[in-house]
Amino acid sequence: MATKNELTEKAKNIRRDIIEMLGQAKSGHPGGSLDLAEILSVLYFDVMNYDFGDPQKEDRDYLILSKGHGAPALYAALYEGGLIEEEELATLRRLGSRLQGHPDRKKLPGVEASTGSLGQGFAIAGGIAMAMKVQGKPNRVYAILGDGELDEGIVWEAAMSAAHNHLDHLCAIVDHNGLQIDGANDDVMSLGDIGAKFASFGFEVFHVDGHDIDALKDVFAKAKEVREKPAAIIAETVKGKGVSFMENDPGWHGKPMSDQDFAAAKAELEG
Repeated sequence: MATKNELTEKAKNIRRDIIEMLGQAKSGHPGGSLDLAEILSVLYFDVMNYDFGDPQKEDRDYLILSKGHGAPALYAALYEGGLIEEEELATLRRLGSRLQGHPDRKKLPGVEASTGSLGQGFAIAGGIAMAMKVQGKPNRVYAILGDGELDEGIVWEAAMSAAHNHLDHLCAIVDHNGLQIDGANDDVMSLGDIGAKFASFGFEVFHVDGHDIDALKDVFAKAKEVREKPAAIIAETVKGKGVSFMENDPGWHGKPMSDQDFAAAKAELEG
């Protein structure tokens, strides 16, 4: 079990490396990557049964980044675990790189599913969880969705299937920052009460501050105890967390950084 200080340091490193990758690539998705730092830190380095030395280990827990545009956060976490070398971080989005703009499971060990078409990663996670249940395996499957991703109908088809099949191996994590590429969720397509929606589909629902390490540890422990139905954790986050001029600004969903932006973001995170 990792300490709070260790997990906090991991989250800081993840944010720093996200900005380093995106600044050098001059493209990508900063806002929805930065807000995942604590969630990924707690999952990979405290909660999940996962061996970075053997990423294909049969009894491992799975993490599916359904919001595939948050790939820089996933790559930064895999780098923290030793699956990516430091010099490779500079190849993000380059032709031939293993670090594609969206995760590619055929290129990079540690990527469990190729995602990017929103909603499909959650459906894949449900399929993996169903296989685990049928085979009587203990593996858990964690699927991270964006709240804007919930606009996609496939999400709710997958949710209905997960509840019908009592997939207690499955835990959905909704990155609820309130924003998507075209603006606020409430303006683009209001999501209403997300927790109530998942509950109505048969999930056990939890709410948490997605940047509070202790609260995340606690809520993941509670989700593990759920039986005979899937769990959904609604994590309240700040898009662009950690870089003041990116926070709560939908313009930074996929906006390239200028050299000045890059320098300012690095200075904040390193300070």
